[in-house]
Amino acid sequence: MRYKLTLEYDGTTLLGWQRQLDGPSAQEFLEKALQGITGQSIEVVGAGRTDAGVHALKQVAHIDLDTKLDTFRIREALNAHLRQLEAPVSVLEVEPVPEDFHARFSATIRIYTYRLLNRRAPAVLDQNRVWWVPIPLDVEKMQQAAAYLLGNHDFTSFRAASCQAQTPIKTLDRLDIKVSLRGGDADAAISSNSREIIFTVEARSFLHHQVRNMVGTLKMVGEGSLEPEAVKTILEAKDRTKAGATAPASGLYLTEIKY
Repeated sequence: MRYKLTLEYDGTTLLGWQRQLDGPSAQEFLEKALQGITGQSIEVVGAGRTDAGVHALKQVAHIDLDTKLDTFRIREALNAHLRQLEAPVSVLEVEPVPEDFHARFSATIRIYTYRLLNRRAPAVLDQNRVWWVPIPLDVEKMQQAAAYLLGNHDFTSFRAASCQAQTPIKTLDRLDIKVSLRGGDADAAISSNSREIIFTVEARSFLHHQVRNMVGTLKMVGEGSLEPEAVKTILEAKDRTKAGATAPASGLYLTEIKY
């Protein structure tokens, strides 16, 4: 029987989704929990890799078990073993799926959210959860610049050198930039000295570091180091050195995967 798992994890202490030789990962914790339940070595296949420090609100994975089990009991048993392991991972949902369902290859849309805290005071409650940028950012200019990234492009300028994708050509379906003010009116956040800027990006798949490299470049537009039109030039250059620095992993969340 194949089962689909919907997962949440705090990436702060993890080396990402994929099992690593030199530190903990979400995949490793789940496979250890499964071995504790079944006594067998079972592979957990994830919908996509997340880097060290990146969080997930709804990562998806699938597992194959020898027998049909109650999904409620699978979830409860997994979470019990994850707690024993002190893993920063939680199984939100377990559901049976057809044998041809594949967590990675069946996915049609992946949605990421990036949180940027734009205020003078450092982040305390949201430490390791946001990118703290103390200088004021012009959100309207960032929105203008983001429009150049939408659609089908060669994203070499926003691709990590270690990226293993066969092609740098991707289609970016959505890149929204919105402002929110905690405990207050979102509109008032435009002039507030304590606001959160939220980037929402959507595509079938992404290059390694693509989202964080785009956010790092858009931040430069917001601070005035680049004009919005410069993003178009950077994209067309197909040169990673022309784009901005990679935004920290702490602000990035895998938000949803659609099938």
